[in-house]
Amino acid sequence: MAGAYVALEGGRVVEARCRAPGTGRGELVFTTAYTGYEESLTDPSYEEQVLTFSYPLIGNYGVREERFESDRVHPTAVVARELTDDVAEWLDEEDVPAVDHLDTRDLVGGIREEGAMKCGIAAGPDATPEDALAELEACPGMSDHENIGAQVSVAEPEVHNADADGADVALVDCGAKGSIVESLVDRDATVHVLPHDATPADIEEVDPDLLFVSNGPGDPANFEATQALVETYAGDVPLAGICLGQQIIARALGGTTEKMDFGHRGVNQPVRDLETNRVVMTTQNHGYTVADTGELDVTQVNVNDDTAEGLESDELDVITRQYHPEANPGPHDTLDFFDDVLDMTGPRRRLVSAD
Repeated sequence: MAGAYVALEGGRVVEARCRAPGTGRGELVFTTAYTGYEESLTDPSYEEQVLTFSYPLIGNYGVREERFESDRVHPTAVVARELTDDVAEWLDEEDVPAVDHLDTRDLVGGIREEGAMKCGIAAGPDATPEDALAELEACPGMSDHENIGAQVSVAEPEVHNADADGADVALVDCGAKGSIVESLVDRDATVHVLPHDATPADIEEVDPDLLFVSNGPGDPANFEATQALVETYAGDVPLAGICLGQQIIARALGGTTEKMDFGHRGVNQPVRDLETNRVVMTTQNHGYTVADTGELDVTQVNVNDDTAEGLESDELDVITRQYHPEANPGPHDTLDFFDDVLDMTGPRRRLVSAD
């Protein structure tokens, strides 16, 4: 079996086994999810990252395309304690390097202590530690991916459930998971999926009842066009957002964001609602968080670190969540979020011209 090497920021090189050959680089992050590896690997929010699975065996129930969240694998490389042949062959077909037979507990512990870090990977019969170190040397930071939205967004508008009788939703695609679209379609909405850099003219052509900003990868500060849309229509059309969408909406309404040490990635993040005091388990995948909420009120917080998990404004008709209510993988404790945001559409609203 061919060898592999993982070069970590700081200079340490870890030896591993090659499961899918190639070289890769990115921000090394980990997920604590023990199921849902197909959904995680096809989640656009992992773009430009090297995904480490903390659960020791990945692939024990095969690979099924109907579980995919997008049309490709997004991490630049994959690390696990052990990958089954099914997953290894899938990653090989996707040209995504993958390695296993290394101590992922040590890697995860290092990320928790030192924060998410750059890394380089080289895997294959001719791989050397120097190859991995060269990848590490060339690795940019997440904030350096200024046009990451273009890598994960639709290039042209798409329409789902066109003949529905429910609300018209303009979903700005910053890296949307497919299950977000499905959750809206299941509630009889027509979903107009628009590119991340959609213009006011694109929005007005749809004339939506709801403007929805999706999840996605990277630094929210790099989604300037999406933020400008929110600034344009806030107060004129109801707004909703998930994950990156919450961060972009908060920035547009006077808030700020910051990078977390190692983020929240997994399916067991506890969130407390400040009004009901109810705690729910949530699925999360993000490395940035809202630091200052601007015009929005905090309605939910993370039990572990008190970061903002839910933001709202009755005056502006805004509801956002930092976690993924649609889960996939994960618990379905918070699916009612989609009912709440569609309730904001109420009687059909007409957009005020952006002029």
